[in-house]
Amino acid sequence: MNPITTSLLSIVVPLYNEEDNVVLLTQKIHESLIGYQYQIIYVDDFSTDSTRKVVNDMQDEKVHLICLKKNYGQSLALAAGIDYAEGEFVITMDGDLQNDPTDIPEMLSYAVSGEFDLVTGIRQKRKDSLVKKIPSKIANFLVRRVTNLDIKDNGCALKVFSRDIAKDLNLYGEMHRFITLLAYLEGAQIKQVPVKHHARNAGVSKYGLERVFKVIADMMLLLFIRKYFQRPIHLFGIFGVLLILLGILINMYLLVVKFGMGEDIGTRPLLIFGVMLILGGIQLFTIGIVMELLIRTYYESQQKRPYRIKKVSVGGQSA
Repeated sequence: MNPITTSLLSIVVPLYNEEDNVVLLTQKIHESLIGYQYQIIYVDDFSTDSTRKVVNDMQDEKVHLICLKKNYGQSLALAAGIDYAEGEFVITMDGDLQNDPTDIPEMLSYAVSGEFDLVTGIRQKRKDSLVKKIPSKIANFLVRRVTNLDIKDNGCALKVFSRDIAKDLNLYGEMHRFITLLAYLEGAQIKQVPVKHHARNAGVSKYGLERVFKVIADMMLLLFIRKYFQRPIHLFGIFGVLLILLGILINMYLLVVKFGMGEDIGTRPLLIFGVMLILGGIQLFTIGIVMELLIRTYYESQQKRPYRIKKVSVGGQSA
């Protein structure tokens, strides 16, 4: 038997105000996956329209709806769906019909081969405005420059994960933009596949130019996690020691000036600068120690998810 069609697939789709898209998206998924075993997991991120009602009214037994208690953002919506997923392979995609479900079977063929842990799409002829393209290009450029991961399109939501890689992802804040990089840091073997991209069918985009600043901030956090998450003292401690040593050298020089040359140093800005360097170095070193203790607590404590689910329904009925 074909291992692709016998494996259970979990299709995770975050939704936020997609009442005009979700029915058509469901139909397209069904048409694209004839012969497959799958569950569609819609995660409603506290929509303000009728998205939840529309999903439940479909009364589709393959459709699972997770309703979050408040708007957590796309990353935590994805995390909730992935945690709930039961499939051997987890597929993520957007709910705005810009991703094409007909690309899923080809991507699955690479994932099922066992050679790749993550198959990610490269959007061909993107049907997006510059407001969405510019932050995406910045993110792709930054990832290529500061890591060894040469991914052409980090922003493509259409991805196929092996179960173990998907379950090991820790999505917080707005890390969904770097989900491929997170998988890479977990040791995933990655395959890039060209996929189709469509203009938004209905509704409005939730993205703006403010994403540029979020991309930069998230990238800085990822760089810290990649290099120093398990040893923050190596970053803060080294800088702290360097500042302390520099401050000591400055103050030793001023002592020579004071007692060796008999000059007044009380009004010199260099004295204040030297003292500030020592105090700043002590603070950085202390921060490093505190973060080391926090990291130890992080690893030794029980894992807790940063979201709360209000209810889960299957086929329009409460589970």
